[in-house]
Amino acid sequence: MTPDFWHERWQRGETGWHLDEINLHLQAHWPRLGVGTRGRVLVPLCGKSLDLLWLASQGHWVLGVELSPIAVEALFRDQGLTPEVTEEPPFRRYRVDELEVLCGDFFDLSPAHLVGVEAVYDRASLIAFPPETRGCYARHLMEVLPPAVRVLLITLDYDQDQMAGPPFAVTSAEVVGLFGERFEIEPEACLDVLAENPRFRERGLTGLVERVYALRPRG
Repeated sequence: MTPDFWHERWQRGETGWHLDEINLHLQAHWPRLGVGTRGRVLVPLCGKSLDLLWLASQGHWVLGVELSPIAVEALFRDQGLTPEVTEEPPFRRYRVDELEVLCGDFFDLSPAHLVGVEAVYDRASLIAFPPETRGCYARHLMEVLPPAVRVLLITLDYDQDQMAGPPFAVTSAEVVGLFGERFEIEPEACLDVLAENPRFRERGLTGLVERVYALRPRG
């Protein structure tokens, strides 16, 4: 998907991926990653997710990356927060205490932006990319991350012929193909969630599986 696609979705308010609650998988499985209390956590393609606030409430330093300024400004405004805003090309940085968000293109991230990052939380990033560009996302992520990072990854899997993404279907085999060389991939949960997502049934799905993985560095 092009940047214009996502800008237009935010401008039109077509943000069905946004949840008005903390993700239950995050709360249930995050502690198992063993990230230090003050560990720095990267949340790519973060939107205005309340999950960033939950991570900060656990004592982490949280770094979100989001393309849309509409989303970033809504994140802070909705919480009654006034961030310090600085221009740091190619990003605009918003920061309040332990929470900061880089507004700009994920693919402009460099290792210098991620110094000190100990973990990644990916609920809506991998599944936002179609198959032809998903590998680019995964490669860039691994190129810019410090070596010992752990990842909590949440994906959706369904018959891609029944519905055009986003969100896109990602199989377990593809997760292994994308990340298996660098990480030990530990399945944490596998749930049938179609009944909880009527909007996907309306789009034609007859099955929808949500999977949670913990990715830990090899060696």
